Amino acid sequence: MSNGKLLKTWDFPTAVKRVEFSEDGRRLLAVTEKRMGYLGTIVAYEIVPDVEAEQTDEKMFTITFEDSKATVAGWSFLSEYIIAGHEDGSVSQWDARTGEKYYQTDVHTEQITDLQWSADRTYLITASKDKSAKLVDARSLEVLKTYVTDTPLNSASITPIKPFVILGGGQAAMDVTTTSARQGKFEARVYHKIFEEEIGRVRGHFGPLNTVAVHPEGKGYASGGEDGYVRVHRKFEALYFMKWNGY
Repeated sequence: MSNGKLLKTWDFPTAVKRVEFSEDGRRLLAVTEKRMGYLGTIVAYEIVPDVEAEQTDEKMFTITFEDSKATVAGWSFLSEYIIAGHEDGSVSQWDARTGEKYYQTDVHTEQITDLQWSADRTYLITASKDKSAKLVDARSLEVLKTYVTDTPLNSASITPIKPFVILGGGQAAMDVTTTSARQGKFEARVYHKIFEEEIGRVRGHFGPLNTVAVHPEGKGYASGGEDGYVRVHRKFEALYFMKWNGY
């Protein structure tokens, strides 16, 4: 990262919707779009850590989706599994070495729009157009918690220190021009991770929130919106850290 040198380019026949490195930085996956006669895929590559080495064109494997395409995907703990969220609301689990499918189960009733991990990657949170987010165990794919909202969700993130999740979404962008910010529900929503209750909202965007990300130390979060703004909420009040030492 010292000089911004391009190390490798991989070409795909359709749009790439998601990329993610494994925890150790030695693997990369890409989720491709279903379009122009091509099926949606997840493609995995080995990454050579030495920046002076030549990266390979050879794929570890390709997962091709004949039915419901993957919309998001990521590596579980120790890169044991690849977990994917799908257009039909299901979540699937794949062997991260061979691409073999282990299991697939219905989690949401509509498209999964985001998938983010806990700090140890043993569980994850999904966001969906069905107006809910769910905490899912990475090994069993069991739904652990459900957070119900009144708006379609585009993103969900887990705070690493305190027991919260932060959700973002809002009314479809095509309807934004005829709707006020309050009616469009363009707010970040904070829920208690264990009790599944909404405990607060943060306003500011004038369009749907497309993505939310929590600071690695849990000291704040950022949100990106359809309005073209990134909002960074960096410092939570001291009471936040004092009050929520437990559940």
